[in-house]
Amino acid sequence: MQIVPPAELISKKCVPCEGGVEAFTVEHTRKQLELLPAWNLSVDEKWIHRKIVFKNFVQAVACINKIAELAEAEAHHPDLHLTGYRNLEIAISTHAIGGLSVNDFILASKIDVLIANDFPKVATANTGKTS
Repeated sequence: MQIVPPAELISKKCVPCEGGVEAFTVEHTRKQLELLPAWNLSVDEKWIHRKIVFKNFVQAVACINKIAELAEAEAHHPDLHLTGYRNLEIAISTHAIGGLSVNDFILASKIDVLIANDFPKVATANTGKTS
């Protein structure tokens, strides 16, 4: 499997997955994640996730709505967890294969672009850096 730069990932479209595809190896996942510094690998190594702290509840919900539109367009849906009224965690996995696929990194890359363009001053909780 090839490591794909984020600029190339955002030009791709998620492909429906009904299984029958090999999940990425942990080694491949870790290499791909090096290109997406705002994202982390879950403890079970089957999900990637990103945590963001927004200015307020309204901004967090606006982001959720934009991610929902993107997810519908891609036919690939993340888990979205809003806690403490402004703390959003985005978790992505390919459920049909019980692990990670290129679709997860396509969606993560597109979410990164969405956040950078529409919410440029939010803090990524796991690094403390602004996106």
